[in-house]
Amino acid sequence: MPEHVPSAADPAAAPAAARTVEPTAGPATERTVQPRDKSFPAELIGRPITALDAPLSTFSTPLLVLEESAIAHNLQVMARWTEQRGLELMPHGKTTMAPALWARQLAAGCTGITVATGWQADLALRAGTATVQLANTCTDPALLRRLAAHLAEHPEQELVCWVDSLDTIDLLERELPAGSSLGVLVELGADGARTGARDDAGARELGERIAASAVLHLVGAAGYEGAIAHDRSPGSLAAVSAYCERLAALAESLRPLIEGTPWVSAGGSAYFDLVADAFAPLSGMRRILRSGAYIVHDSGFYRGISPLDASRGLADQDALLPGMRAHARVVSMPEPGLALLDAGKRDVPFDEGLPVPLGVALALGGPERPLDGEVTALNDQHTFLRHARSTELAIGDVVTLGLSHPCTAFDKWRLIPIVDSATGTVHEAVETFF
Repeated sequence: MPEHVPSAADPAAAPAAARTVEPTAGPATERTVQPRDKSFPAELIGRPITALDAPLSTFSTPLLVLEESAIAHNLQVMARWTEQRGLELMPHGKTTMAPALWARQLAAGCTGITVATGWQADLALRAGTATVQLANTCTDPALLRRLAAHLAEHPEQELVCWVDSLDTIDLLERELPAGSSLGVLVELGADGARTGARDDAGARELGERIAASAVLHLVGAAGYEGAIAHDRSPGSLAAVSAYCERLAALAESLRPLIEGTPWVSAGGSAYFDLVADAFAPLSGMRRILRSGAYIVHDSGFYRGISPLDASRGLADQDALLPGMRAHARVVSMPEPGLALLDAGKRDVPFDEGLPVPLGVALALGGPERPLDGEVTALNDQHTFLRHARSTELAIGDVVTLGLSHPCTAFDKWRLIPIVDSATGTVHEAVETFF
């Protein structure tokens, strides 16, 4: 199982007051580099992934790398931003599915980890995460029983899930064993969006039903505003703001039904500024964001939509930095102005925009020169790079690619090196669990 993950804050305490929960799967054998790990050099085989100290130049292409300085910077930026607004952050762990990176987020003040599936919740709990928010509903009976058994053995941990229908409540009550006490957030949706109760009255009814349950306890309200819009046009921002205000009103209406401090949770990685504005009047509540992509940001989708991108006119210390990139080698130049690179859909994300050429070098990790080109297509194992005919490019050159959408970058790699860009040295790598 994953290495120990520093835990979230005690729900009754201030967000910064973290408590420690030991991993629940017993002592873990430290992960070492194996021959199956894509693009890692043979001389690192058998080395612990926390003690590599190898030049980036010894790795192969294609290669996904994370940048140490950018990650550290982004953690500080988001921690400062949320603290200034009195918000908590339970970042979405499904972005990276890397417990080692969750540990960094928790150490930076995050109060829990959010996940998207019951299996991910089980992984996060067994990794030692104190508070896990399942931004979804688990309706798998066997998995529900497994989660309930774990929580019964580990009362120091908590799991809070979402519910959007009476039928779901019926299933949870039927499948959870007697004595369970699963925290539940009422999920508010919107017409044409994803999951969630479609009207406010129906959501309120769900809250009343949960509050009366013998195995569920009502915690508050939650939702996902990112399903409402996909850009920062005035119309999109207005629609997202209106939804967030509905969610805030629902949370306030549920307050009398809740024992303890209520939760209200929203905030993907695109509109968390609007969530913060809508939640600001809710005093005496745990106002929880779930933004996850911020840890590595990107050079595409989130660069264009995040409120903390440098393009918003922010000072350098307040803007997120791209913290992931890919390297791919020129393997063919079959016609003027076209180069084929050795990375493809199996290696880099493409669902929210194609990679962006950032530069080219004679060798991996070497000095880069500008590259006037554009990625126009990806095959399974090839990138089509159209470039100016005047561009100096040769077989074997290494192109650096900026990437879009972290969620579909990490899932293509089981082990990802973290590079110190100042020295070109890889000191460690993070393991992913997809």
